[in-house]
Amino acid sequence: MISSSRPCRARSRRAAPALSLVVLLLATACGGGGDKDDSVTPPPPPPEETTTTLPPVSPLTGLSLTDATKLNRPALAVKVDNAPAARPQSGLDVADVVFEEIVEGGATRFLAIFHSSDADLVGPVRSVRPSDPDILAPFGALFAYSGGTPKFIDQLRSTAGVTDAGVDKFGEGDVYVRRSGRSAPNNLYASTAKVYAKAQAGTQAPGRFAEFLPTGQPFAPAGATPAVGVTAAVGTTSAVFDYDPATSTYRRSGLVEGSGLAAPTTVIIQFTTYQPSLGDVDTTGAQVEKAVTVGAGDVLILSGGMAVRGKWSKPLAGAYTTYTDASGAPIKFLPGRTWIELARPGAAATTR
Repeated sequence: MISSSRPCRARSRRAAPALSLVVLLLATACGGGGDKDDSVTPPPPPPEETTTTLPPVSPLTGLSLTDATKLNRPALAVKVDNAPAARPQSGLDVADVVFEEIVEGGATRFLAIFHSSDADLVGPVRSVRPSDPDILAPFGALFAYSGGTPKFIDQLRSTAGVTDAGVDKFGEGDVYVRRSGRSAPNNLYASTAKVYAKAQAGTQAPGRFAEFLPTGQPFAPAGATPAVGVTAAVGTTSAVFDYDPATSTYRRSGLVEGSGLAAPTTVIIQFTTYQPSLGDVDTTGAQVEKAVTVGAGDVLILSGGMAVRGKWSKPLAGAYTTYTDASGAPIKFLPGRTWIELARPGAAATTR
């Protein structure tokens, strides 16, 4: 039995080195030592999720609002005189939308509508007229003005969507101030920020005024032709706008203190019927008129160095006016400020 056990011990001594080699190879393969295999690259970490918050867009201009707090405030309309003694006016250059209407005797006044910007001084502020409620109703606007006949004030206060913010409500000395160097009645001015501070509670932001083109898309409705300016007769006023390609705006001079220029992106000549306001005359005996802005008619629109003729339509006082081109398609505006000239049907409006 002794002789038979010796071969077994010999086999055990020969197997030990082989077993050690296997253990070493297994340890190396499992990362227990030696150099790493640099040919294997671990997968990259998943990309971090990012969210981009776009700035809010002004409903009246289609431009980005630099001050997001203005998005939810109401529109504010200010009645501004356009008599020679009232020029140059203040604040018209920063209004989002401006209407020019015939009031009486061919004279015109402005409805300057603010939302995305403020004016420290806007004016001279003048009285309400019968055209104003129907124009302002879709904007849901506060209305800053200086008096008027009881009849016209009652019409204003009974119009849904319009809030009285006139001088009779807030008085003079804070919201409304008299400026030295000007003679009454053309020396009363308002501060838009101060009107907002007094009258904003309970009012709503305006809806979108128009369909605006995407940034970089040209103004090219059906039938549009090049135009570098327009001269339009609005009552006894000659409204002259000249195109500035550098800023893509139409400049009108003589209406703004300082620069002298109002420079809207879009100019609309809206041919509008006027009706006499029966029994109402101004201090000179001139018949007061009302622009009939509920209905339909012809229109001439200039924007981006182009002009197009089409149609306007406003089915009811509380609706915004819509504009269509020669094919009947809605006209989309370039983002920016808009001026609307309420000229009589057949009034001269010459492009160049």
